[in-house]
Amino acid sequence: MSDGQREALQALSRSQTAPHRQVQRAKALLLAADGVANVRIAAQVGVKPATVRAWRTRFAEEGLAKLGKVRAGRGRKSTIPQQKIDEIVHLTRYSTPDGQTHWSCRTMAAKAGVSPATVQRVWAARGLKPHLVETFKLSTDPKFEEKLIDVVGLYLSPPEKAIVLCMDEKSSVQALDRTQPSLPMTPGRAQTMTHDYKRNGTATLFAALDVLTGKVIGQCLPRHRHTEFLTFLRAIDREVPDELAVHLICDNYAGSAVRTWLSRLLISFRIRAGSASRAVMWFQTTVSR
Repeated sequence: MSDGQREALQALSRSQTAPHRQVQRAKALLLAADGVANVRIAAQVGVKPATVRAWRTRFAEEGLAKLGKVRAGRGRKSTIPQQKIDEIVHLTRYSTPDGQTHWSCRTMAAKAGVSPATVQRVWAARGLKPHLVETFKLSTDPKFEEKLIDVVGLYLSPPEKAIVLCMDEKSSVQALDRTQPSLPMTPGRAQTMTHDYKRNGTATLFAALDVLTGKVIGQCLPRHRHTEFLTFLRAIDREVPDELAVHLICDNYAGSAVRTWLSRLLISFRIRAGSASRAVMWFQTTVSR
């Protein structure tokens, strides 16, 4: 036994979290290294002498590489017949309980005649989750694949000297206000506000997320039209440095007014900077989507 192996076994023998079987084996091997007989080791550790001999033989062959692994064919055998496992899997995948939408551990256990813990182990081993439902939607856009490649490409291979923004809007946000002014927090008293409130109509929240930094450019506007969208586009144009191209991922707002504004932006950018790269990015990402 090398010094490194002895240190590892000593640490394992004092462990409070390692499996009890491994702690026993570590103590037995340390006693064997000190020249203690197998019978005395078995009495001190609490196993049979044959077990001690098997541990010593395996340590001589494999060292500490497979100390915590059980050899093939050893250990506790499964008490669940394969036929019963196949039945549980088939019922889970191709049926539902009477009057219910999906199986639970208890309903499946009652149906299959096993314990709920057995059903849970069978499901966990095969990744079955009857309580979860994932939704999907197929796009009917004829240019969906082209747009998908373009958008995903912005995430996987971001362009240089550019900013990628994901823009969306949330309309019909309720603008609520309390009926009386709130009082601030003071020592010995919490902040106060009235229980009732008054409605001031609805507003629309426009927000653009910078994918790289997490910065959000946001603006609340009273209505949900192309006019408000243009207002928000101008706000983005003011906040983003001129040397950066803007890649904007958003819904389709490409009305005539938006196209006209983008065309003017393209012309003015050509005159001002001698390059249309930024305006072209605006036009492509906003209008084509």
